[in-house]
Amino acid sequence: MTYQELEKEGSDLLTFAGVMDPRVDARQLLLFVSKKSAASLLLDQRETVPLEVEGEYRNLLEKRQKRVPLQHIIGETEFMGLTFQVSSDVLCPRQDTEILVEEVLRLLKDGDGILDLCTGSGCIGISLMVLGSRRIEGLKLDGADLSEKALAVARRNAWRNGLREGEADYYNGDLFDAIPAGRKYNVIVSNPPYIPSRYIEQLMPEVRDHEPLMALDGMEDGLFFYRKITQQAPFYLKEGGLLCYEIGYDQGESVPKLLQQAGFMDVRVIKDLSGNDRVVIGHL
Repeated sequence: MTYQELEKEGSDLLTFAGVMDPRVDARQLLLFVSKKSAASLLLDQRETVPLEVEGEYRNLLEKRQKRVPLQHIIGETEFMGLTFQVSSDVLCPRQDTEILVEEVLRLLKDGDGILDLCTGSGCIGISLMVLGSRRIEGLKLDGADLSEKALAVARRNAWRNGLREGEADYYNGDLFDAIPAGRKYNVIVSNPPYIPSRYIEQLMPEVRDHEPLMALDGMEDGLFFYRKITQQAPFYLKEGGLLCYEIGYDQGESVPKLLQQAGFMDVRVIKDLSGNDRVVIGHL
Protein backbone atom coordinates (compact mmCIF):
# COMPACT_ATOMS: atom_id res chain seq x y z
CA MET A 1 0.00 0.00 0.00
CA THR A 2 1.30 3.48 -0.86
CA TYR A 3 1.37 6.47 1.48
CA GLN A 4 -1.34 8.08 -0.64
CA GLU A 5 -3.60 5.04 -0.37
CA LEU A 6 -3.01 4.63 3.35
CA GLU A 7 -3.74 8.27 4.08
CA LYS A 8 -6.95 8.09 2.02
CA GLU A 9 -8.04 5.00 3.94
CA GLY A 10 -7.33 6.78 7.22
CA SER A 11 -9.30 9.84 6.19
CA ASP A 12 -12.28 7.68 5.19
CA LEU A 13 -12.25 5.79 8.49
CA LEU A 14 -12.09 8.99 10.52
CA THR A 15 -14.88 10.53 8.46
CA PHE A 16 -17.09 7.54 9.22
CA ALA A 17 -16.21 7.86 12.93
CA GLY A 18 -17.43 11.47 12.97
CA VAL A 19 -14.05 13.12 13.55
CA MET A 20 -14.26 16.85 12.86
CA ASP A 21 -11.20 17.22 10.59
CA PRO A 22 -10.62 13.70 9.26
CA ARG A 23 -8.21 14.60 6.44
CA VAL A 24 -6.07 16.78 8.70
CA ASP A 25 -5.93 14.16 11.45
CA ALA A 26 -5.20 11.33 9.02
CA ARG A 27 -2.29 13.33 7.62
CA GLN A 28 -0.95 14.28 11.07
CA LEU A 29 -0.99 10.68 12.25
CA LEU A 30 0.81 9.52 9.13
CA LEU A 31 3.44 12.22 9.52
CA PHE A 32 3.90 11.14 13.13
CA VAL A 33 4.35 7.41 12.52
CA SER A 34 6.44 7.81 9.36
CA LYS A 35 8.64 10.50 10.92
CA LYS A 36 8.51 12.37 7.62
CA SER A 37 8.21 16.09 7.03
CA ALA A 38 5.15 17.33 5.19
CA ALA A 39 7.29 17.96 2.11
CA SER A 40 8.80 14.46 2.19
CA LEU A 41 5.42 12.84 2.57
CA LEU A 42 4.15 14.76 -0.44
CA LEU A 43 7.10 13.62 -2.54
CA ASP A 44 6.75 10.01 -1.38
CA GLN A 45 3.00 9.67 -2.01
CA ARG A 46 3.42 6.73 -4.39
CA GLU A 47 6.11 4.96 -2.38
CA THR A 48 5.23 1.71 -0.59
CA VAL A 49 4.69 2.08 3.16
CA PRO A 50 6.88 -0.20 5.34
CA LEU A 51 4.74 -2.82 7.08
CA GLU A 52 5.74 -1.65 10.57
CA VAL A 53 4.69 1.93 9.72
CA GLU A 54 1.39 0.72 8.28
CA GLY A 55 0.71 -1.36 11.38
CA GLU A 56 1.45 1.49 13.78
CA TYR A 57 -0.66 3.86 11.70
CA ARG A 58 -3.65 1.53 11.91
CA ASN A 59 -3.21 1.24 15.68
CA LEU A 60 -3.27 5.02 16.07
CA LEU A 61 -6.22 5.34 13.68
CA GLU A 62 -8.16 2.96 15.90
CA LYS A 63 -7.55 5.23 18.89
CA ARG A 64 -8.63 8.30 16.95
CA GLN A 65 -11.77 6.49 15.75
CA LYS A 66 -12.61 6.07 19.44
CA ARG A 67 -12.31 9.86 19.66
CA VAL A 68 -9.11 9.94 21.68
CA PRO A 69 -7.81 13.46 21.00
CA LEU A 70 -5.13 13.69 18.33
CA GLN A 71 -2.91 15.59 20.76
CA HIS A 72 -3.10 12.78 23.31
CA ILE A 73 -2.18 10.20 20.69
CA ILE A 74 0.82 12.17 19.49
CA GLY A 75 1.65 13.33 23.00
CA GLU A 76 2.22 16.99 22.19
CA THR A 77 0.72 20.02 20.53
CA GLU A 78 1.69 23.50 19.43
CA PHE A 79 0.58 26.63 21.26
CA MET A 80 1.83 30.17 20.57
CA GLY A 81 4.54 28.67 18.35
CA LEU A 82 5.87 26.56 21.24
CA THR A 83 5.58 22.80 21.74
CA PHE A 84 3.79 21.43 24.81
CA GLN A 85 3.48 17.91 26.09
CA VAL A 86 -0.13 16.89 26.76
CA SER A 87 -1.89 13.90 28.28
CA SER A 88 -5.26 12.92 29.67
CA ASP A 89 -4.27 14.74 32.87
CA VAL A 90 -4.56 18.20 31.27
CA LEU A 91 -6.72 20.09 28.82
CA CYS A 92 -5.29 20.25 25.32
CA PRO A 93 -4.21 23.86 24.66
CA ARG A 94 -6.66 25.59 22.33
CA GLN A 95 -6.23 28.37 19.83
CA ASP A 96 -8.83 30.52 21.58
CA THR A 97 -6.56 30.64 24.64
CA GLU A 98 -3.84 32.29 22.56
CA ILE A 99 -5.98 35.45 22.67
CA LEU A 100 -5.44 35.61 26.43
CA VAL A 101 -1.68 35.18 26.09
CA GLU A 102 -1.45 37.80 23.33
CA GLU A 103 -3.35 40.38 25.38
CA VAL A 104 -1.32 39.82 28.54
CA LEU A 105 1.97 39.94 26.62
CA ARG A 106 1.17 43.50 25.61
CA LEU A 107 0.84 44.50 29.25
CA LEU A 108 3.88 42.83 30.83
CA LYS A 109 6.69 44.98 32.24
CA ASP A 110 10.24 44.30 33.38
CA GLY A 111 10.37 42.29 36.58
CA ASP A 112 6.70 41.32 36.64
CA GLY A 113 5.67 38.38 38.77
CA ILE A 114 3.04 36.18 37.13
CA LEU A 115 0.70 33.71 38.78
CA ASP A 116 -0.97 31.15 36.50
CA LEU A 117 -3.90 29.65 38.42
CA CYS A 118 -5.38 26.36 37.19
CA THR A 119 -2.22 26.04 35.16
CA GLY A 120 -2.90 22.59 33.66
CA SER A 121 -0.28 21.95 30.96
CA GLY A 122 1.33 25.27 31.87
CA CYS A 123 0.86 26.63 28.36
CA ILE A 124 -0.38 30.09 29.40
CA GLY A 125 2.27 30.97 31.95
CA ILE A 126 5.14 29.33 30.06
CA SER A 127 4.21 31.14 26.85
CA LEU A 128 4.13 34.45 28.73
CA MET A 129 7.58 33.76 30.15
CA VAL A 130 9.23 32.55 26.95
CA LEU A 131 7.70 35.11 24.59
CA GLY A 132 7.72 37.96 27.10
CA SER A 133 11.44 37.51 27.82
CA ARG A 134 12.20 38.36 24.20
CA ARG A 135 11.47 42.05 24.92
CA ILE A 136 11.48 42.48 28.72
CA GLU A 137 13.63 41.22 31.59
CA GLY A 138 13.25 39.63 34.98
CA LEU A 139 9.91 37.87 34.62
CA LYS A 140 9.04 35.27 37.27
CA LEU A 141 6.32 32.64 37.05
CA ASP A 142 4.42 30.70 39.69
CA GLY A 143 1.86 28.11 38.60
CA ALA A 144 -0.76 26.40 40.75
CA ASP A 145 -3.14 23.51 40.20
CA LEU A 146 -5.21 21.14 42.30
CA SER A 147 -3.95 18.20 40.22
CA GLU A 148 -0.44 17.00 41.00
CA LYS A 149 -0.50 15.03 37.75
CA ALA A 150 -1.18 18.23 35.82
CA LEU A 151 1.66 19.97 37.63
CA ALA A 152 4.04 17.18 36.58
CA VAL A 153 3.11 17.92 32.96
CA ALA A 154 3.54 21.67 33.51
CA ARG A 155 6.98 21.21 35.05
CA ARG A 156 8.13 19.11 32.09
CA ASN A 157 6.79 21.73 29.69
CA ALA A 158 8.60 24.51 31.52
CA TRP A 159 11.86 22.59 31.29
CA ARG A 160 11.47 21.62 27.62
CA ASN A 161 10.73 25.25 26.71
CA GLY A 162 13.89 26.50 28.37
CA LEU A 163 12.69 27.69 31.79
CA ARG A 164 14.84 26.77 34.73
CA GLU A 165 14.54 26.61 38.50
CA GLY A 166 13.97 30.09 39.86
CA GLU A 167 12.15 31.22 36.73
CA ALA A 168 9.12 28.97 37.09
CA ASP A 169 7.85 27.26 40.24
CA TYR A 170 4.73 25.13 40.62
CA TYR A 171 2.52 24.58 43.66
CA ASN A 172 -0.14 21.99 44.40
CA GLY A 173 -3.37 23.12 46.04
CA ASP A 174 -6.83 24.64 45.72
CA LEU A 175 -6.39 28.01 43.98
CA PHE A 176 -4.68 30.52 46.33
CA ASP A 177 -4.32 27.92 49.08
CA ALA A 178 -1.38 26.62 47.08
CA ILE A 179 0.52 29.92 47.16
CA PRO A 180 3.27 30.57 49.72
CA ALA A 181 2.23 33.05 52.41
CA GLY A 182 2.91 36.71 51.72
CA ARG A 183 3.52 36.34 47.99
CA LYS A 184 2.04 38.99 45.68
CA TYR A 185 2.01 39.34 41.91
CA ASN A 186 1.79 41.92 39.16
CA VAL A 187 -0.34 39.63 37.01
CA ILE A 188 -2.74 36.82 37.84
CA VAL A 189 -3.88 34.88 34.80
CA SER A 190 -6.30 31.98 34.71
CA ASN A 191 -8.31 29.76 32.40
CA PRO A 192 -10.44 28.13 35.11
CA PRO A 193 -13.16 25.51 34.64
CA TYR A 194 -16.13 27.44 33.26
CA ILE A 195 -18.59 24.99 31.70
CA PRO A 196 -21.84 24.64 33.69
CA SER A 197 -22.17 21.10 35.04
CA ARG A 198 -25.38 20.42 33.12
CA TYR A 199 -23.61 20.98 29.78
CA ILE A 200 -20.70 18.59 30.32
CA GLU A 201 -22.51 15.65 28.75
CA GLN A 202 -23.13 17.71 25.60
CA LEU A 203 -19.43 18.26 24.90
CA MET A 204 -17.60 16.56 22.05
CA PRO A 205 -16.44 13.02 22.92
CA GLU A 206 -12.80 14.11 22.68
CA VAL A 207 -13.40 16.56 25.52
CA ARG A 208 -16.14 14.84 27.54
CA ASP A 209 -14.53 11.39 27.62
CA HIS A 210 -10.81 12.11 27.50
CA GLU A 211 -10.03 15.42 29.20
CA PRO A 212 -10.07 15.87 33.00
CA LEU A 213 -13.52 16.71 34.37
CA MET A 214 -12.04 18.88 37.10
CA ALA A 215 -10.58 21.17 34.42
CA LEU A 216 -13.97 21.56 32.71
CA ASP A 217 -16.70 21.70 35.36
CA GLY A 218 -17.49 25.26 36.45
CA MET A 219 -20.27 24.03 38.75
CA GLU A 220 -23.93 25.04 38.49
CA ASP A 221 -23.66 28.28 36.49
CA GLY A 222 -20.04 28.06 35.29
CA LEU A 223 -18.98 30.99 37.47
CA PHE A 224 -17.90 29.18 40.65
CA PHE A 225 -14.15 29.60 40.10
CA TYR A 226 -14.42 33.13 38.76
CA ARG A 227 -16.18 34.13 41.97
CA LYS A 228 -13.58 32.49 44.22
CA ILE A 229 -10.57 33.82 42.32
CA THR A 230 -11.96 37.34 41.93
CA GLN A 231 -12.83 37.62 45.63
CA GLN A 232 -9.39 36.50 46.76
CA ALA A 233 -7.21 38.01 44.02
CA PRO A 234 -6.89 41.49 45.62
CA PHE A 235 -4.98 39.91 48.53
CA TYR A 236 -2.42 38.46 46.10
CA LEU A 237 -2.05 41.35 43.66
CA LYS A 238 0.26 44.31 43.97
CA GLU A 239 -1.23 47.77 43.58
CA GLY A 240 -2.27 48.25 39.97
CA GLY A 241 -1.99 44.53 39.33
CA LEU A 242 -3.86 42.74 36.58
CA LEU A 243 -6.45 39.99 36.82
CA CYS A 244 -6.80 38.25 33.44
CA TYR A 245 -9.24 35.49 32.51
CA GLU A 246 -10.24 33.35 29.61
CA ILE A 247 -14.04 33.10 29.63
CA GLY A 248 -16.78 31.17 27.89
CA TYR A 249 -18.46 32.75 24.88
CA ASP A 250 -21.57 33.64 26.93
CA GLN A 251 -19.78 35.06 30.00
CA GLY A 252 -18.87 38.47 28.60
CA GLU A 253 -21.30 40.22 30.94
CA SER A 254 -21.27 38.07 34.07
CA VAL A 255 -17.49 37.82 34.62
CA PRO A 256 -16.74 41.56 34.11
CA LYS A 257 -19.50 42.32 36.63
CA LEU A 258 -17.73 40.11 39.18
CA LEU A 259 -14.51 42.08 38.70
CA GLN A 260 -16.25 45.43 38.99
CA GLN A 261 -18.02 44.37 42.17
CA ALA A 262 -14.65 43.36 43.65
CA GLY A 263 -13.18 46.82 42.97
CA PHE A 264 -11.30 46.18 39.74
CA MET A 265 -11.10 49.11 37.33
CA ASP A 266 -10.90 49.55 33.57
CA VAL A 267 -12.45 46.13 33.09
CA ARG A 268 -12.54 45.21 29.42
CA VAL A 269 -13.63 42.28 27.29
CA ILE A 270 -11.66 41.05 24.26
CA LYS A 271 -13.20 38.94 21.52
CA ASP A 272 -11.64 35.94 19.82
CA LEU A 273 -11.19 35.46 16.08
CA SER A 274 -14.75 34.16 15.78
CA GLY A 275 -16.17 37.31 17.34
CA ASN A 276 -17.02 35.66 20.68
CA ASP A 277 -16.19 37.23 24.05
CA ARG A 278 -13.07 35.37 25.16
CA VAL A 279 -10.88 37.40 27.55
CA VAL A 280 -11.59 39.68 30.52
CA ILE A 281 -8.89 41.92 32.04
CA GLY A 282 -9.14 44.35 34.97
CA HIS A 283 -6.73 46.46 37.04
CA LEU A 284 -6.73 46.47 40.82
